[in-house]
Amino acid sequence: MEPTTILLLGIVALLAGFIDAIAGGGGMLVMPALLSIGMPPHLVVGTNKLVGTFGTFSASLTFIRKGLFQPALWWAMSFGTFVGALIGAVLIYLLSAGTLKTLLPLAILLASGYLIWPRRTSPVRAPFPAAPATPSNRRGVKLLTGGLIGFYDGFIGPGTGAFWMAAAMRLFHLDLVAAAGVARFMNFVSNLTALLTFVILGNIDYTVGLTMGTTLMLGAFVGAHSAIRYGAPFIRPVFLLVVALMAGRLLLAG
Repeated sequence: MEPTTILLLGIVALLAGFIDAIAGGGGMLVMPALLSIGMPPHLVVGTNKLVGTFGTFSASLTFIRKGLFQPALWWAMSFGTFVGALIGAVLIYLLSAGTLKTLLPLAILLASGYLIWPRRTSPVRAPFPAAPATPSNRRGVKLLTGGLIGFYDGFIGPGTGAFWMAAAMRLFHLDLVAAAGVARFMNFVSNLTALLTFVILGNIDYTVGLTMGTTLMLGAFVGAHSAIRYGAPFIRPVFLLVVALMAGRLLLAG
């Protein structure tokens, strides 16, 4: 791979990590970038999980250290996410390369449409709250939500972080920053589960994945601190613009 290509992939990953830590959807930048260099679709899915795990780990750790997310309150959702992601990763492995090559751009375009479509947003929490939001103890809802979104992330994944944020706000009435903490941790659980599955199945390009993962982790670290300090709205216009450009490129390429 040419140095210029590696540099461009690193820049994409840096931006993806920054955006993903704030609003979710960083994979919607990484996956089109991997597809654009001619990487086989199964390797795209597996390598994206390797890249994403770096970022979600960094962002999750930041939210936990700041006291904005408590894993013990969300064990049921974490378990559901693990099971769902495991099933999804195995199923995506069983699909033919031709089917997956068609499915990946379609999923990215549909997720782009969801994120770009105008909708009301919850009020932004003031910087540095005194204590994290404590959700009601709805274990069944958490388990089902984790299973469904975890399955989607393990199966294909674009836009998962944004879907997690929407679910956390609507189902558990969390504000934007608290929802971001839930989204980053659950995304880490599903990414790690799918990653380990793809390691066993051999569907990862480690050179590209580790290179992009390093820069994405840096972007996620900066993004998580920015989300905690400023909230998410300042990044939304940039995020939507980049997603729209990526979706348009995929549409034209198809």
